[in-house]
Amino acid sequence: MHYKEASFYVDPVTLDSLTLSEAVSDGDEVISGVLVSASGHRFEIANGVPNLVYPFELPPADRESLQQTEARVDGYDRYLPLTFSTYGEDEQLVRNAMIDKLNLRPESVVLETGAGTGRDSEIIAQRLGTQGKLYVQDLSPSFLARNVERMRSNAVRTEPALANGYYLPFPDNSFDACYHFGGINAFADIRRAFSEMARVTKPGGKVVVGDESMPPWLRDTEFSRVLINSNPEFAYPLPLEKLPVQARKTRVEWIIGGVFFVIDFVVGEGEPKADFDFPIPGVRGGSHRTRYFGKLEGVTPEGKRLAYAARAKTGKSMHQWLDDVVRQAALRDLGSNE
Repeated sequence: MHYKEASFYVDPVTLDSLTLSEAVSDGDEVISGVLVSASGHRFEIANGVPNLVYPFELPPADRESLQQTEARVDGYDRYLPLTFSTYGEDEQLVRNAMIDKLNLRPESVVLETGAGTGRDSEIIAQRLGTQGKLYVQDLSPSFLARNVERMRSNAVRTEPALANGYYLPFPDNSFDACYHFGGINAFADIRRAFSEMARVTKPGGKVVVGDESMPPWLRDTEFSRVLINSNPEFAYPLPLEKLPVQARKTRVEWIIGGVFFVIDFVVGEGEPKADFDFPIPGVRGGSHRTRYFGKLEGVTPEGKRLAYAARAKTGKSMHQWLDDVVRQAALRDLGSNE
């Protein structure tokens, strides 16, 4: 890793800044050392790659997924093209179409989580110029090592790290775009993963995520049953309910034979904004805000009938009639002259 990148990383638990110590370097490259936070958390650097994985003891689901991943690293690149050829798809066209959704510029700073052996990393790097930068992360040491080797001759600055996709070691608003394809279904906390991607992406930036998921309209078909029998991950539901509140202009597309989803969204700030205070025309009247925050206890059916009859006689909206009546009665009972 480069010296100045050490100050960019933060403690993935507390988000405190990290201090580089015990560093061994080769020029501006840190070969080994330790990144330490104020909380005392220590993250080792080995062969130029920081290990920023948290939790320090992974949950069972993550441990099992990591074991399975490590076991198949040797055959991964050899057999992965079958995923595309099974459905008559061109792998490069599909991957490029997904990366198009990131809206990258030559100077973009991009995070790829679950980067694997780098099949998408090299395409992302091709979209960046000399001012751009790509951070690649994976939970698997073996897969990340293949990624580092693949990206070694790439001209774009690439910074690899071992990290958990739902505890990202970066400050808020660090990236122009965030990308993850494959494996998110196996995360122990998918909701937190989406939240973290939105947290580290600048407002207005893009998040693009994809994985297996049989669409609802195909679930009760032989096509579906055959695929799920071979790969149970096709039965995983589409994780729309796990998206963060910051998701804007959200789109869902099924690709690769219609059995992989791609979700992309623009990162916003907090909950969406809307005008809840404009007067709503019509008999009911009021505003969205008064209709929600101005609720009172119910009345008898006869009281409701009389209220509607009186409102109609005055020509006011029900909101205005009720507001006037309640105010008058309250002031009378309180003995106020306001």
